[in-house]
Amino acid sequence: MATKTLFALLLAGGAIAKSACPVVNCTDVSALSDYSTLRLREVGARNTLDWRIWLLRDGKPISFWHDVPLYPDESNHQVVNMVVEIPRWTNGKIEIKRTEPLNPIFHDEKKSLPRFVENVWPHKSYPFLYGSIPQTWESPNFKHNFTNFEGDNDPVDIIDIGSDPGYVGQVKQVKVLGGLALADGEETDWKIIAVDVNDPLAALVSSVEDLEKHRPGLAQTYRDWFTYYKVARGDGVIPIVGDTWQNADFVVNVLEESHGFWQDLVAGKVDTGEINYNQTSDASLESFISRCEAVDELSIPKKNAKKPAAAIPEKYSWWYYLDADYKLIELPSSS
Repeated sequence: MATKTLFALLLAGGAIAKSACPVVNCTDVSALSDYSTLRLREVGARNTLDWRIWLLRDGKPISFWHDVPLYPDESNHQVVNMVVEIPRWTNGKIEIKRTEPLNPIFHDEKKSLPRFVENVWPHKSYPFLYGSIPQTWESPNFKHNFTNFEGDNDPVDIIDIGSDPGYVGQVKQVKVLGGLALADGEETDWKIIAVDVNDPLAALVSSVEDLEKHRPGLAQTYRDWFTYYKVARGDGVIPIVGDTWQNADFVVNVLEESHGFWQDLVAGKVDTGEINYNQTSDASLESFISRCEAVDELSIPKKNAKKPAAAIPEKYSWWYYLDADYKLIELPSSS
């Protein structure tokens, strides 16, 4: 199940932390508020299925999903935490591992191989920072009101359209501007659009409409990308419930609701399926484990063991072109 590794200071630059090991109070189960205490532990080679990254608090493992709070400030629900899984212009399909203890980051697979995203012209792979919102859950146990589809069983996805290129495992604070309700495989799969609170743009925008004034065409371009980005691999266009971005107020309510679903998940009140919901923040729940005991109890690696990255298959360096109907353009055979 779980695995953990790495220690990079979670700052905008992603610099490697070299400070002395902190003194840890193992009885402290207070909610995370000091993000400077976070580090990463990395094990294995990137672009392989065995690779993992764990999140550390004061040198001890915690869950990206269940221990990082949804809201950095409970008084402002338009600002949320974001876990960066995929830096801009990279094409590995990286995400949080639902089934492993403390939910490390891993490389998703398709047909037992690491999964990558094609470059659909004019975008090089992911044209934004892509990640997830902690302490949210798209519950698959019922049909959601707005979409009339069951949830995809993941935390809610989010993109940061700011200038920070990001790094895997980064925890940052972002301002919610709106959201798309994808019906991917007839499952509810929200994509929230946001901007880093430290980006100069953040002070100027609070909605998708504001974004259009300062970044004309960006929201429509990213909306379209989400519909067609899987076409190059042979899938169809993904439908969007409501066709366009829902406003920030609506999406803030969606996140509040999904937080409630997550609370039921970690409390063991609902069918959790294969999800591992161990957490280190709430000792009143049966899902609790002390972060000082997690390494031994959950068999998490004790040290970094990073290896050179494996090569990415050549076809993910190619350009793929779509016609006006979002169908893949293929050149005639030379034979």
